Order: sequence, then structure tokens, then C-alpha cells
Amino acid sequence: MTAAMISVSSLRKTYGKVVAVREASFQAQRGAITTLLGGNGSGKTTVLRALLGLIGMDGGEIRVGGIDPRARPQAARALTGYFPDRNGLYPRLSPYQHWHYFGGLHGMAADERHARIAELSTLLGMESLLHRPTLGFSTGQRMLVALGRALVHRPQVLVLDEPSRGLDIENLRRLRSILLDLRSRGVAILMASHVLQEVDALSDHIVVMAQGRVLGAGSPLVLKRQCATQDLEQVYLQIAGAHA
Repeated sequence: MTAAMISVSSLRKTYGKVVAVREASFQAQRGAITTLLGGNGSGKTTVLRALLGLIGMDGGEIRVGGIDPRARPQAARALTGYFPDRNGLYPRLSPYQHWHYFGGLHGMAADERHARIAELSTLLGMESLLHRPTLGFSTGQRMLVALGRALVHRPQVLVLDEPSRGLDIENLRRLRSILLDLRSRGVAILMASHVLQEVDALSDHIVVMAQGRVLGAGSPLVLKRQCATQDLEQVYLQIAGAHA
């Protein structure tokens, strides 16, 4: 079996007396979309932030491309692109300036950044907006700028936290198309979401979380067969309810 691009084993994180993640374990493969499915407070975002080295862990192990992000944070980040749950764009900067700046943070030379930005503007359909300040951009346009920022250094791993938040139907379809294209190129995609239609349409592998625990995992088809239903909402309710 191919080694996982992301491996999380017995991850534990507490905030004071609150246990946010309880012995969570899962893997994400190259060329596949893995989704952490759960409601608010299920531990999804905490897992992603620990994976990215943004917060510390109280126990367990994480590997990104075989790298321990605690021991070699820069090497792990070089492999990873991150799309946060809030875009955090600089309103006075254009898409070009955002991507050029973040490419520089990843050590890309100026000519390499320029060539990559040309690729991204085509991939994301941003040619006409490339040099406009992002102030006043729509939610969908801001999503595309943030996605380009995550992809500028050609990461092998893409981590997305609730990527469809606030998107209209047209931009949801565009996001899906982009993610499927990245999957076909061998990128390992790890996404946190509670939007069942999105999860069902995109996921190769689903990790069901509730109250900080991983309660079940498998492809959408396998999970539906296990729960004897074609409704992913019923799958989630059955699995979460069995561990309540």
C-alpha cells in the first residue's frame, strides 16, 4: 500500500479542562480527497491546526510526507498549502501581490513566482482581476485569491477548512472542479466540512468526528453500505448516535 501523505496517530489536544481532540487517528493519501466530517465543536479545525503546526499537541504523532512538523516545521510547511476558514486577505493588495508575496515566503525566486502566478490566474479564472485590489471582491473572488495563495508554491498537500463557506452555486462548482483537478495531479487534499452535499460529491475517504473523537472512516460508498442507507446525513447521525 502507498504510504500516506498525511498520518495522524492518537492525537490529543486539551485547552485547560476541555479535551478538544481525543486520541484521533486517520490517514490521507496522495491523489485523494479526505474529509473530516463533523459539526461545530467536533475537533476538525483543531486537528488541522495541529497538523499545520499552528498549535501544539498534548499527545500523539503527526507526519506530513513522512516529516514530523514539530521537529522540521519549515520542511512540512514547504509541502503544504493551507486554506483557512477565514481568508485573511490584505484589502489593498491585488491577487498578483498576494501570490507574489506568499511565493516569496516559500523561497521562490521572482521569475519563478511570476510564471506561477500566470498559471494560477488561468487555473482560477482571475486574469481580469489579477491587478485589482481585493477590497470589494465578492466572497467567491476572495475564495479564489486565498486558494491561489495556498497553491502558489505547488504543494503536495492541500489543507482546507470549510472551503465552501458563503459560496454561491457557481463558485461551489468552480471550487469542486479545481479540487478534482488537483486530485488528478496527485495532490493529497484534506478538507474539513459539515456540508453533506459537498462531502458526498468530493470525498474519496470520510473521517467522521464528534466530540473530538474519530468515530468511523471509509469511502462514502462503504459508509453508506455499513449503515444501510444512501443518505450521508443518516450515515453521520447513525455513527455519531452510536457513540453518544
